[in-house]
Amino acid sequence: MRARSHPEVASTPEAYALLGLTGPVDNEALTAAFRIAIKAARPEATGGSEARFRKTIAAWRLIQRQSAPLALAAPATPPPATPVLAISPLDALKGGAVEIRLGGRLLRVRVPAGLRTSEHLRLKAAGDDGADLYLPVLVRGAHGLNAVGDDLYMTCPVSPRLLEDGGRLEVDTHAGVRSAWLVAGHQPLRLRLKGLGLPARGTRPQGHLFVTLEPSEDAPSAAEDLLVRFTRAWTPERLAA
Repeated sequence: MRARSHPEVASTPEAYALLGLTGPVDNEALTAAFRIAIKAARPEATGGSEARFRKTIAAWRLIQRQSAPLALAAPATPPPATPVLAISPLDALKGGAVEIRLGGRLLRVRVPAGLRTSEHLRLKAAGDDGADLYLPVLVRGAHGLNAVGDDLYMTCPVSPRLLEDGGRLEVDTHAGVRSAWLVAGHQPLRLRLKGLGLPARGTRPQGHLFVTLEPSEDAPSAAEDLLVRFTRAWTPERLAA
């Protein structure tokens, strides 16, 4: 009897989850999410593997097949494409104002904290006919941060000696310096800093910050790191007191 082959990805919801999405998005947002997911899934990447790499590609192809438009006659005048609201991870973290060109208008849009890729931001009465306009959101990597779903990702250069001998590591994050303790002989290539991802919004939970440790000869040693922390705490004013 011939063995029945099983698909790499069993369902569309699983495919969206593998790409860090919660539902249908436009082609630009889908491509951006796929590029981030496939980079993290590569076998040589931390947490990646051949199986995850294949499943990520299968998820992307499944979504593409199911979102392919039906073969219909093109309208005489195609409707203008809705612009994508591209924001940085820091905008998604703290909110702010973003400029976007809409037709011949340049709009300054107020962005609330906690927006995720694939969500939509409503602009009241911003359409040409006075109707509300819903802009798809894309959180693009910037300032050393990438956003996937609720979580943020960054890299941190670490001295190979510190990885080998263990010791205290200070990570300069968007929320300030955070400390982690590395154990000698045990080299985690990724740390999770709880609660430092995108803020909770609606039904979406508070995310985390994942820090990939990147061995680098240019990174400060444990002694240099201790000196930096000493000079940070013992200012001239404090020493003179």
